[in-house]
Formats: sequence, structure tokens, C-alpha cells
Amino acid sequence: MDTKVKDLILSSVKTVIWKAEEKYSIDTSSLREHLSKLTLSEEELNKQAMTFALHHISMGQPDWTYLAAHLYLNELYLKASKNRGYKPEQRYGDFLQLLKVLTEIGIYSDALLNSYSEQEIAGLADEIDPEKDYLFNYIGLFLLADRYIAKDYERNIYELPQERFMIIAMVLMMNEPEELRINLVKEAYWALSNLYMTVATPTLANAGKSYGQLSSCFIDTVDDSLEGIYLNNFDTARLSKDGGGIGIYFGKVRALGSDIKRFKANSSGVVPWIRLINNTAVSVDQLGQRQGAIAVYLDIFHKDIMNGFLELKTNNGDERRKAHDIFTGVSIPDLFMETLEVQDESGRSMGVWHTFCPHEVKQVMGWKDEQGRPLGLEDFYDENDKKHFSIKYQEAVNHPFLPRKTYRAMDIMSRIMVAQLETGTPYMFYRDEVNRQNPNKHLLTKGRTSIYCSNLCTEIAQNMSPTVIVKEYQDEEGNLVMVRKPGDFVVCNLSSINLPRAVRSRVLERLIQVQVRMLDNVIDLNTIAVGQAEVTNKKFRAVGLGTFGWHHLLALEGIHWESNVAVEYADKLSEDIAYYTILSSMNLANEKGAYSQFKGSEWETGEYFNRKGYESERWNHLKQDVSQYGIRNGWLMAIAPNSSTAKIGGSTDGIDPLYAVEYAEEKKNFKFKVTAPDLNHVTYNYYRRARHELDQTWSIRQNAARQRHVDQGISFNLYVRHDIKAKDLLHLHMLAWKEKLKTTYYVRSTSQSEIEECESCHS
Repeated sequence: MDTKVKDLILSSVKTVIWKAEEKYSIDTSSLREHLSKLTLSEEELNKQAMTFALHHISMGQPDWTYLAAHLYLNELYLKASKNRGYKPEQRYGDFLQLLKVLTEIGIYSDALLNSYSEQEIAGLADEIDPEKDYLFNYIGLFLLADRYIAKDYERNIYELPQERFMIIAMVLMMNEPEELRINLVKEAYWALSNLYMTVATPTLANAGKSYGQLSSCFIDTVDDSLEGIYLNNFDTARLSKDGGGIGIYFGKVRALGSDIKRFKANSSGVVPWIRLINNTAVSVDQLGQRQGAIAVYLDIFHKDIMNGFLELKTNNGDERRKAHDIFTGVSIPDLFMETLEVQDESGRSMGVWHTFCPHEVKQVMGWKDEQGRPLGLEDFYDENDKKHFSIKYQEAVNHPFLPRKTYRAMDIMSRIMVAQLETGTPYMFYRDEVNRQNPNKHLLTKGRTSIYCSNLCTEIAQNMSPTVIVKEYQDEEGNLVMVRKPGDFVVCNLSSINLPRAVRSRVLERLIQVQVRMLDNVIDLNTIAVGQAEVTNKKFRAVGLGTFGWHHLLALEGIHWESNVAVEYADKLSEDIAYYTILSSMNLANEKGAYSQFKGSEWETGEYFNRKGYESERWNHLKQDVSQYGIRNGWLMAIAPNSSTAKIGGSTDGIDPLYAVEYAEEKKNFKFKVTAPDLNHVTYNYYRRARHELDQTWSIRQNAARQRHVDQGISFNLYVRHDIKAKDLLHLHMLAWKEKLKTTYYVRSTSQSEIEECESCHS
């Protein structure tokens, strides 16, 4: 190679290295010496430099991640410029031309070009700031480029990171009034490009594209009928195809040995149907990227709970009754947890628990709703002032002709904990607390269950009901028509605040205002394959604003995880976020109208604010405004796991403690070292006790403080050692329930391999 050409190539790569060296005070002399000995093309030389940098990331040299990121950016700029036909030193090419090319070949939908004029697009192109690319660390940039930025059908890179953010902003503000729209796009781009927030994985991946949808998770209630079971499977397949994570409630489906059309002992129970769902999850993948992700929930008073459900994912037992690819959750009333506390004189747990078939309960007990439809145990919950479920449960126990299976309550709990230590599941769903805290329980009679389970990641809690077939007929043209009465098929629309960046930049109020608007617009822009989900989405307009980077924020603020200060900070910060979120939704309602079910809700009556104990001047003023102007969204807050998108934001996962100060991040197509964000000699002291070393009671207390202000749920993991004693794990579950947590997510023990999570809820 000609010496001048070699020097020119080396100079190009060296420029990137020098800039990073100057910004992060990294000694790159060994890297520059290494490169000077190589004779390679610019692209190959850049890759060599990046590999060198990745190998040097360590606790002692954490900022090498930014050098690796800058070199990776250089690679992306080279590839995009080559594919789009402009000089690489420009970094970003013609934005309008990008839209035209990817629309023409079918990667983008034509909505953006139809909605924005060329003049508007040119103006927004001027807002794109390539310097914001240098906020990414390596893993964040790698994940964004690998999974989310737009490529052609041969996976050649066209879009660049800031263009992805601008396109998301343009899509989510597309239908805003013309006089406001461009400024709102700029606000959304400001929020995204500064990494103050992230949108959920489906929105990040699919906004502006000609395929996929924007919502994160869905929850369906299965009716106790062959039609209901197979329609659920059909709907699950369609949602899974478009990238949705799905929660399914099976608590209404009859148990093993129940009768069918009065023929005794014919029902095969829930396990075979769950296996069918498992096969759907495996067969219908999400846009070719990953298998479908589905969680199935069952009540702890359902007769099949000990008849195969708790062993669905374990490695022992009959493989013909296994479903290894789905996730499980158990819906638990207060009465069961109270029963666990019943002891004999020696302190041995002696509480007895009865399980029933929901179909037999309806046949024998004869409970009816106002329309004369049969009700089961699952249709009642305990309020604070009246124990509706407990009364009905005791009536069922006392009925001499109602079949049941009876166990020591602790035997059921032991089976749950054994499964959790082996597989991480089942999740725990505390049904009474969830329903008590529901701001939209006004739509059913007092004490009647509105929410039966949660979603794939345990952070969503919204009204649910099954879809049923009303009739089938032949129309005038000879077509066979099936009429379905849509149930409340839950949809969750998520995005999350990057706490370290947003809190420390003091932008929460401004950020949440635009973030709630973006979330609300997802509802109207989205196209969901399942009609009843579309109906429910627009009926309640539910959103889930969450957070990530909690441990990162604590480290920057100099707060130890295991401290009252951390608990108090979680309480105060969560209250501020709740206030700005409700305020933003109220302002949207004043502008666009309240959600359709607002009248009579706890938002309107003010009971929501009273129950939370919000009595300050700002809260009283907001309570009056909400009562007067309404609120745009029936549910507002939910804290998702935020693993992938937290890494894109350069921070720690969700509300979780750090995995380790230094570790190897490994997936199917990559492996490299990662260190704690903003790691230095000061923050190390607040990071050094990682997940499995921390006393989980402090995590529970933090989460209890946080949960008080979150109207939905929180994806909250328990981290335990593999040799934890049963009584100690039981203590953690009892404490979580007593502290009024609505759900707990995985129990992650040190013996488990890293659990593959669904990424739909990562926001």
C-alpha cells in the first residue's frame, strides 16, 4: 500500500482515537502503536482498533467503552455513506433522500412522506445533531445498531442513530395540530437524542416502518369454552407475529376431571391448553428475531395449581405435561398468605388450603351477577372494609357437595418456591392489593374483580374480561359471519425515564410532559392485529410511564442501596414523577378530552388522591383540576424491566441493583466486557455490593415506597443465593405481601443461568 494512502487511512482512524483520548483522558499510545504496524483498509483498521478497545474495557479503564463506541460509530458512518452514496466525513447524509429510498423499497411506510412536506423534513433534518451520537457507550450503540436502526432487506445499514430518534419523534407527533406539530417533534427529538428517555422496544424498532406495531404487551382472559380457548390461541399468534409480549389468564378454564356437558371426569384441565400456547410461542416468532414470549397465570385456589401447573417449566416429571417455553404466574389472595401464618403450638405452619374447579364452583354455588351470569371465586376480591373473596371462599369450603382438593398451605408455597429456585417462576400476583388500588374499579359492582392477572413482565394492571362468541350466521352474500362481543383485552404502551440523566439535568417536568404525549399518541397511531385489543386500547387509553437507572442514580448521588436514605429517596422521587405524569395527562385531557370511562372513576371522584394520602397544596390543586378537566389516560404509570433499552441509555436496568461492577455481556451474536456506568473511585463504593449480595429486604422496602405512587405495577426481581433456606425465601415473599407490593417478577438465584426475558416490555 502506498505510504501516503496508509497515512491517510491511519489518520482517519487516529482522529477518532485522539478525540476520545482528549475527552476521556484515556492513554491510547499502545493502541496507536499497534495500528501503525498494520496495513489494512480503513474499515478493517477501524475494526481492529475497536476490537483492541473492547479488550481493554475493565474496572480500571471503564472509559475505553466510549472509545470503542466512537470507533463503532466510525464504522456505521462508513457503511451508511457507502450504501447511501455520500462522503463518510459528512457522518449524516440527506435525510429526505433516506426517507424516499427506504419508503420506495418498502422498509418505511409512506405515512411520513404523506404527512410532512419536503420543507418540513428539511427543517427537521437541520435539528439532527450528530454530536449526540457520542453519548452512547459501546453496548448501547451496538444494541441500537444491531436490533433497531433501519436496514434494507439484505441488512445493509441505511439509517443512523439520530435519524432513528428523529423518525420516532416524527411518527409519534404525526397527527398533532399543524401549528404545534413541528415544535412537538423537536421536543420529542430533544428527549430521545439526549437519552433522557427511551421508548419501548416495539416503538423503537417499528416506528416509521411498514411492518410491526408499537405497543409492548397484551393481556387476554380465556373464556371457559372450546371457542374461547382456540380464539385466544389465534389472537396470541397474531400478536406474537407482530412483536408483542402476552399475558394470559387461565383461571376461568375448568380443571382436570371436571365434567363437560354433564359427562363426568372428561375435562383434561388447563395443562394441555397451556402446552398448545407453548407451541404457538415457539412456532410464531416475533418478526424473525425471537420466539414469542407468553406468560400464563392461574389462581392459587384453582384445582390444577398442584396438578401440573407449578411443574410446567421444571425438569422433573412427565414431559408430556411440560411447557418449557412459556412463563408462569400465580394469582394469590390475601387469605392464602394469612393461611400460611397459621401455626400450631410448636410453630409449624398448619393452615389448610382448598382448591376448586371454577366450572364446578359456578355450577354448585349459584352465584350470579346483575345480568344473571354465573360467577366464580375468581370474580371476587377482598376490600379493606369487606372481605368479599374470603366470605365466598368460606361459603365454598362449607358447601358439602362442592368437590375440592385440600392441601396444607405451606405445601403449596413450598412447591412454588422450589419451582422459583429452579426456573425463576412463577411470578407472584397479589390480586386483592391490585384490585384495591385500581382507579377504574367503578365499572363493576363493589368487591367484584376487575383485574385477574398481570402481563409478561408483571408491571401492567388493567381491567380485564373475556371475549365471547355471541352468534354465527350467514349474511345476504352467503358469507359465514362470527359475531364476537369484545372483552377488555389489555394493551400496554410503555416508555421510561433515564433517571440519572433526567434527574441530574433537572428536566423531569419538561420531559414527562412530552413523554406522556408521545405515549398517548401511540394509542391512536398503532394498528393492532386483534380487534378487541384495539377497542380496549382506545376505551381506556392506558399508558405506562416507567423509569430505569435507579442504582446508577443512587451511585451518582452517593446513596447506599441498603439504607433508609435510599427508601426515602425512592418515595420522594416517585411522588414527583407521579405528580408530573398525572398533571401532563390532565393537561392533555383539557386539550383533547378525557378517556371514555373517566366518569365515576377514582380520578374523577378524587378517591385516588385521598387513598394515596396526597394532601399538599400542589396535590389538592391537581385533584381539583383533574375532577374538572378529566384525565386523558385511565392508567398512567408502570415500571418495566428495561434491560436492553437501559443499556442503550447507558444506565442500569429498571429498578434492579447492578449485576456486577464488571461482567461479560453475552448473547447469541456478541460477547464483550461491560462495567458499571460512570464507574470511578467514588461510585465504586456504591456499586460494589451487587445483586445477590444485597439484603433483599431493602429492595422490598424501596419498592414498597415506589409502589405507593405507581397506579399499575412494577417489574421487581428478587435476587437470592442458590442455597437460600426455605424460611428465608418465604420471609421475603411474606414481607413483599405485607409491604403491599402488587407483584414480584423473577426469583433469580445464583444457580440459574441468566434468564432470557421478553424484550417487548423493555422500555
